[in-house]
Amino acid sequence: MSLPIENRIHTYADYLSWPDNERIEIIDGTPYFQATPSRIHQEKLSELHRQIANFLIGKECKVYPAPFHVVFDLEDEANGWENSKNVCEPDISIICDKSKLDDSGCKGSPDLIIEIISPSTARKDKIEKFNLYERAKVKEYWIVEPQEKIVSVFTLEENQRYGRPDLYTEVDEVKVSIFDGLNIDLASVCA
Repeated sequence: MSLPIENRIHTYADYLSWPDNERIEIIDGTPYFQATPSRIHQEKLSELHRQIANFLIGKECKVYPAPFHVVFDLEDEANGWENSKNVCEPDISIICDKSKLDDSGCKGSPDLIIEIISPSTARKDKIEKFNLYERAKVKEYWIVEPQEKIVSVFTLEENQRYGRPDLYTEVDEVKVSIFDGLNIDLASVCA
């Protein structure tokens, strides 16, 4: 098994050839190695996943925590999944179209993605992934900042762009726009 080659555009076909024990994402052909998440990161991820998973019991949509890869299908990647230059492992992905799911992950845009940032991932999550998820038409994108205890929620608007974020703190509940009746209690997430 090989690893990413510097100064080369990589695709999903390359991703599949990399060792399973390496956590690597590809954004616009550029590979990014991922660090092992911190304990605090995992606590936030677990609580968000728990609240969402409990709500989705008996419903069509499914929620997946990382590691779970998503291969994006963008207009310039119409030559098959293996040629996609965008493969990410969002912290949390919600997929409502079961045809996008296979044994290896998701092929196509999730309905909602949540990223829990750390100082080492802030730039990638706030810029590279933000732009990718917007281009891929992810309906709702959350950026969770544990140290600041802030959650930014971006919702895809009619013009297919993210509008200004709705900002929340640990005293708030966040209404998930893609579901009626799902409110995330941030007090338990940010504790």
